[in-house]
Amino acid sequence: MTESVPSLRLLPWSSPDGKPCFLVGGGGGGYVSRLADEAEARQLAAGLEMLGHARRVLDDPLSPHVEVRYTAVRLTECLADALRVAESRGRRLPPPGSGEPCGAADAGGGDDRR
Repeated sequence: MTESVPSLRLLPWSSPDGKPCFLVGGGGGGYVSRLADEAEARQLAAGLEMLGHARRVLDDPLSPHVEVRYTAVRLTECLADALRVAESRGRRLPPPGSGEPCGAADAGGGDDRR
């Protein structure tokens, strides 16, 4: 008899004490899964916007120290968010050689919201 292990989705937010949050069976299109998809999209969009801002700040050799520091702090936050999204999505990929088509492990978590 084979026991199936429930899939865990790393969510794009932490608990109040900073611990990671997981969704059991998070590959579907349920409410929390869609909420997590939207949060990830916002985080990645914020990172892209911050990258553009950072390039402008760093291109100006006269940028004030406080602005460069603020930019570094925000970039660090955005990088942490992007790495969390990458880890979450990587966990949902099928194992290499499983024969499962790419993206099938995350059925319902993608374009079905539109």
